[in-house]
Amino acid sequence: MGFFRPGISKNRYMGIWYKETLPVRTVVWVANRKTPLTDISGELKLISDPGILVLANASGNIIWSTNTSRPAQRPVLVAQLLDSGNLVVRDVQTDDGNFLWQSFDYPSDTLLPGMKLGKDFETGLERYLSSWKSNDDPSPGDFTYHCDPSGYPQNVIRKGSGEQYRSGPWNGVRFSGAPSLVPNALYRYRVVFNDKEVYYTYDLIYSSVISRMMLSPNGVLQRWTWPGGRSQGWVLYLVKPTDYCDTYSLCGAYGTCNIGVSPQCKCLNKFAPKYPDDWAKTDWTNGCIRKTPLDCYNNRSSDGFLRYSNVKLPDTRNSWFNVSLTLEECQKACSSNCSCMAYANLDIRDGGSGCLLWFGHLIDIRDFPEDEMRSMLLDWPKRFHIINGIARGLLYLHQDSRLRIIHRDLKASNILLDSNMDPKISDFGLARCFAESQTGANTNRVVGT
Repeated sequence: MGFFRPGISKNRYMGIWYKETLPVRTVVWVANRKTPLTDISGELKLISDPGILVLANASGNIIWSTNTSRPAQRPVLVAQLLDSGNLVVRDVQTDDGNFLWQSFDYPSDTLLPGMKLGKDFETGLERYLSSWKSNDDPSPGDFTYHCDPSGYPQNVIRKGSGEQYRSGPWNGVRFSGAPSLVPNALYRYRVVFNDKEVYYTYDLIYSSVISRMMLSPNGVLQRWTWPGGRSQGWVLYLVKPTDYCDTYSLCGAYGTCNIGVSPQCKCLNKFAPKYPDDWAKTDWTNGCIRKTPLDCYNNRSSDGFLRYSNVKLPDTRNSWFNVSLTLEECQKACSSNCSCMAYANLDIRDGGSGCLLWFGHLIDIRDFPEDEMRSMLLDWPKRFHIINGIARGLLYLHQDSRLRIIHRDLKASNILLDSNMDPKISDFGLARCFAESQTGANTNRVVGT
């Protein structure tokens, strides 16, 4: 922890960054984001009563300070920077994690392992990320990242007060709009939701690997890892939004987005574009309307439900849930309320449980192709097994086969997987045989496309 100048800025800030074993200074928290120091002055003080940290300039004016939700029982306090990156104010005689104040409650643009992204319902405290204004200016930018507790929990990126991206609701395993978020060898993640609080958090599996989540100045959520060893840089592990279909409500009400087709937007079954001319011009913002109005109030039996799978579930801000209802009971509950538009299992584990109901328009739905849904079956041990199998296959073709064969068209679509996830190299249409002692060849013949 110390004072730093970001980029080409002449302003100075007090911040926290990874220790010097990382050759690139990576700041993860900034205290005085809104009020920088304009010279080389700056003094951090711990005031025992009421137990706060203050940052003052050369004139003695306080430009930043902490607050405390409760008075200290004993006036012997200490400010401590923990190995987790959490700056805390605590009683010197206690070490039970019951801090008077902690920086983890007031994130900047970075979510570290053990931090919470969410809301404490008892105190009203919300922990969320806010982007830097630019790489040279850590003051709060235009974008924020929240675990939204309204309705059922889902994570959202906002620009100002408007949604830019939504993760989809938590389904017990992952967020429904993030099928690529699968158990992995780097970190464990979870959502906690009860009467006291709701939050998303993650923990590292191996302490030798460093991982952080960051909201960039242009509103992109990024997960970076530093594998260590021979690697001397941050590796981009995950990005959200991923593609055009991740744009919030791109296809409007009752519309669904599929990045694999053109145009990307279409209406749900039994719906049609509200304004067909606008729809034909790829203006989908007004969404879709029913071809046949509901007859719920007159003849409830004439209405029914259509099943959808492999989709990002709609915005849950206007939703209701019950953890004990079965899916059949959930359908009955939705059928008995004319304002209910859809229902689903709350938790997809162990065959499904709980009930989630949507009221009002269904917004921000997307279809996922079947490399994308099946990719969830590929945890990192299985992926390593496939990679290792491909390498062994190539070694056989190049070195151990009676005929030395160069494939010349090795790509993902030419690797087949059997029921045991064992890889098979296929499509030898462009392959070439080499002599035993041959290491290279030139050809004037055009091959492939």
